[in-house]
Amino acid sequence: MFTGLIRECARTLSYKENILWLSAQYRPNVGDSIAVNGACLTVIEAKAGGFKVELSVESRKNLATENFKGLVHIEPAMVIGDRIDGHFLQGHIDAVGEITNIQKDENAVNFFIKTQKDIMKFISAKGSIAIDGVSLTVNDIGENETFKLTIISHTMRQTLFSAYKVGRRVNIETDMIARYLFALMQNKENGLKWSDVDRITALY
Repeated sequence: MFTGLIRECARTLSYKENILWLSAQYRPNVGDSIAVNGACLTVIEAKAGGFKVELSVESRKNLATENFKGLVHIEPAMVIGDRIDGHFLQGHIDAVGEITNIQKDENAVNFFIKTQKDIMKFISAKGSIAIDGVSLTVNDIGENETFKLTIISHTMRQTLFSAYKVGRRVNIETDMIARYLFALMQNKENGLKWSDVDRITALY
């Protein structure tokens, strides 16, 4: 589990033969889970100044792997007792989106992202979403599978968003609670009612 708060921006040393080698101040152990641009990966080698993770066929198929160059977001998995900010993430990427527009808005920046139709049902205005592993709030839902994020200056400074350009592809993880509630609502045998939804969401 992750929270969507980036620990640091690590530097890519190499990405070849499905192995991503990163240089970072953070020192993981072999076997640790770590989110790289939002994707939960396993550390297979750790050495002074960096570590390596391996990408499966499924990971390579569902991630914007072209961004494994230069700097990337990293976040180690939560441990019991950690303060929980952001929102709960699994590091399971639902889709890849594309930045279609970027607009300065006083002390914030609006990012417009287009994604595939089948995950839009999990995205709602004022709901949570993770983009490249960063916990964010959806500002608005637009047409043609597009949604808007309004990112404050602090987040721009602490992440790589200040370097993002129109046309960049990004990893998207939708809200975990939204996915589970949708699955339950689809299961007719459970007979889930909206009163049950209210009760479940109240637990979070």
